[in-house]
Amino acid sequence: MHRDASIGHAGAWPRAEQAGNYSWVDPFIGTAATDLPDPVGLAATWWWPKPQVGNTHPGATYPLGMVSACAYSGGYPTGYSNYALNTEGVPVRLGPAGQISGFTHFQQSGTGAIRKYYNYFRVTPMVQPLDALGDSWRMVDEAAQPGWYGTRLTGVDPDDPGSMIDCELTVGPKSAVHRYTFGQAHRDARVVIDFSHGGLEIPHGETVPLRAHLEIVSPNVAQGEVVVEGVPLSVHIECDVPGWRQTLWYDQRLMQGGTRLDFDYIRATTLRSFGLMWRGPAVPGQQIEVRIGFSLRGVEQARASLYRDCGGVDELTGTIPPSFDARRTETARSWSDHLDLIEIDSDDAGVRTIFSTALYHSLIKPCMALNESPLWPMNSPFAFDLSTMWDIYRTQLPLLTTVLPERAVELGIALLHICENEGNLPIGYRMAKGADRFARQGSALAHPFLADLCQLGLSGVDWDWALCFMDADFRRSYGEEYMTRGLTHPISHTLDLAHAFHCTAIVAEYVGDHAGAARYAELAQNWRNAFDPETGLLRDSTYYEGGKWNYSFRLVHDMASRIELSGGDEAYTALLDAFFGYGAEPVTQPGQQPGIEEMAAGYALNRFEGLNNEPDLDAPWAYHYTGRPDRTAEIIQSAWLNQFGTGAGGLPGNDDSGGLSSWYVWATLGLFPVTGQSRFLINTPNVRAARLRVPGGLFEITTQGFRTPSRGGPYQYVQEAWLDGQLLQQTWIDAADVRRGGRLDIELGPEPSEWGRHNRPPSIGFHSAVG
Repeated sequence: MHRDASIGHAGAWPRAEQAGNYSWVDPFIGTAATDLPDPVGLAATWWWPKPQVGNTHPGATYPLGMVSACAYSGGYPTGYSNYALNTEGVPVRLGPAGQISGFTHFQQSGTGAIRKYYNYFRVTPMVQPLDALGDSWRMVDEAAQPGWYGTRLTGVDPDDPGSMIDCELTVGPKSAVHRYTFGQAHRDARVVIDFSHGGLEIPHGETVPLRAHLEIVSPNVAQGEVVVEGVPLSVHIECDVPGWRQTLWYDQRLMQGGTRLDFDYIRATTLRSFGLMWRGPAVPGQQIEVRIGFSLRGVEQARASLYRDCGGVDELTGTIPPSFDARRTETARSWSDHLDLIEIDSDDAGVRTIFSTALYHSLIKPCMALNESPLWPMNSPFAFDLSTMWDIYRTQLPLLTTVLPERAVELGIALLHICENEGNLPIGYRMAKGADRFARQGSALAHPFLADLCQLGLSGVDWDWALCFMDADFRRSYGEEYMTRGLTHPISHTLDLAHAFHCTAIVAEYVGDHAGAARYAELAQNWRNAFDPETGLLRDSTYYEGGKWNYSFRLVHDMASRIELSGGDEAYTALLDAFFGYGAEPVTQPGQQPGIEEMAAGYALNRFEGLNNEPDLDAPWAYHYTGRPDRTAEIIQSAWLNQFGTGAGGLPGNDDSGGLSSWYVWATLGLFPVTGQSRFLINTPNVRAARLRVPGGLFEITTQGFRTPSRGGPYQYVQEAWLDGQLLQQTWIDAADVRRGGRLDIELGPEPSEWGRHNRPPSIGFHSAVG
């Protein structure tokens, strides 16, 4: 539940009582512009180029579910906020906060840079004529818990300023249930569903359906389909309102007696709004439930989704009984189970709130929709809202692989089916048909995820089949140039492809294709061509949302050679120190609508972008490979304390489908996944102890000498570590060690020790990659 009294959660709404992390989640974190205390120490030298807003929403979600539901304002990018399109600096407000026109379905989580997000099937409770549809009403007493969202619309009757409608939303894996409670009597109340509305209320943000069908099936039952961006989205809708009339409408005019609407072809210039409405007399306290099942494979499957999600059929009436409370309870239970996959021991309420919310944000996307692919006919895993692999492959996908391996396998199979049917493993994949529009971000980023699944020996993937499509993916544009020339531009794609070839060599070796493994491993060595030996940095090139400095320190598979290329440990550490701002003066962050000169001056700092940008997420751990894990500890602790907070402005930038939140989860645990190598680097935890529920039971992390960190306070450093009672002479453990369960004990102290100075994490060259 939101803990900010200014939005009034106290006593206004019934809570779903769940223990553990569930009770600490605040879905409002990240929904507003960044509002953190001025950074101190090392963090004051970091410069943030991308939008300073989390871009999350507080709406109802289900763990890795297909459907979300939230209040709709039309703001960028989720439809919930009141911000304009923003790609740099502090976002600009569109208008007053808390103004909405209804409640929509299908929202992204924390992403940016795309104008057209879904927000389909807007539901609006109202007591005004249909001509007022699309007007905004003020909401108060806004509150949320995982799986549930509630708010009150005020002044909904212009003749009664005190008029009020309570609005609640919950969702299942493939369904949504709305409950509206009318506060005043009204002779002509209504609940309206707009089938024609989608997208955002910003320039070029509206989504226009290409085709549509809507029909009344029986009293209080309707179904339909809209084709949007090439994808058919079907719904089955039920609403039990005795004494109310069910009516279709077109162009905001009622179709009395009409039972069907068909649109074979719609253009933006010919679109007129259309939809479905229930209307009738409301008495004070009257509750109306609207239950919607969704499918990408037709109305019958949408109906099955609703019945399955909402508890089955009432044998006496043949209809689904009222089920909002039951659906909310079941969704809360599912969220509680997922959120308790990782438990932490901390006396700091802020840390518990931030951690629990980060874990919650990490488990919203991608949308897993088994047997729902609209693009191929077989029943199989399907996933959308991979927005994008560039954001999540370093942090969120390893988290799924660790605590939800069955779902990770399901996602892996879905990715392979996408490649089989569309020709490439996606960098990003939305609920929209068309070419991979995210290819400029990166290349071949699914390969590290698949290699991690393979190295853990998880069942369910045909790895001979997988190898075919991992190989086929290299034939896209950047891959072909890489294979023929040994590098490609943007130069960061050279690093992506080199890493992907290394990962493909692992899978090839696993299936016994030794010649193929050797060929892939040799191609993997072309990462060297991306770097300038004179500077130790990447060569000049174009870069996606960044510059060569913040792309230069990613973890490549052969870090020993990478460090040698830069002149050895001391020279490489000096580059890292400059990048992370050691000895630098504090900087000023971009404000609203920063100009070209302001942004150019910021980029010229060549500075760590402070978790505001994805390429930097693994850079702090590069120090492990030079024998300086103490530096990693200092940077990570500076980030914990300065760049995450409670409240709506508690994120330093876009959460990016949980990519940023997953970083916080790993940093809190004192582990970081080296993607594609099935390995974790060890660092100072942010909590006294933690437990992960893994296939082998529990993996426990304990500390000795832990002190609750404070801003400006002294750092804590690892002195020694033990795995299952055995002293670790190294700064890493294998993912298999975590998977089978056990115990990692970490001793902490106020000064750096010799731990990690001499025994470096493995660097995988040609021979080790295939042997």
